[in-house]
Amino acid sequence: MHDRFLADLLTNRHNRAILDRWSLLDLPDGWLVAGCLFQTVWNLQMGRAPESHIKDYDLFYFDPADLSREAEQQVQSHVDAVLGDLGITVEAANQARVHLWYEEDFGYPYAPLRDARAGIERFLVPATCVGVRPGEIYAPYGLEGLYEGVLSMNPLVPHRDLFERKAASYQARWPRLKIQA
Repeated sequence: MHDRFLADLLTNRHNRAILDRWSLLDLPDGWLVAGCLFQTVWNLQMGRAPESHIKDYDLFYFDPADLSREAEQQVQSHVDAVLGDLGITVEAANQARVHLWYEEDFGYPYAPLRDARAGIERFLVPATCVGVRPGEIYAPYGLEGLYEGVLSMNPLVPHRDLFERKAASYQARWPRLKIQA
């Protein structure tokens, strides 16, 4: 299933371009994550263009040496310089600092993470917990739920209100998805 997933996500020209330029990004513990991956799969299943309905491309990295917003903005500036010609929104987020802003943004405390993979493990929906970088796929809950279109709540992030909003948003764009309470 990993080979199928890689082949599917590479049909999205933006995913492919980001991964082709990976070494230029030079992100510590870096991963291409989330919507640009699982939404590409769902688009293909719906017969849509791979890039359809993808609002941004997320990069996770982990740098505990500098947790400042300014350091993260410097990384974002570098990402913009490397990928800016693609004409898409690419957002870089230091997973070492998520615990500093998550509660203010989402209303729930968030324990500090140990690495970028721990951030991938904490997406609201297990089927969407995926990340890639050249030569590696990280899918801590497997890929079956992603391909089956099953949206369930992640027990690591038991925030029903956030899950219900996210799942409803996904289902509105990809009606074949099934929400499990």
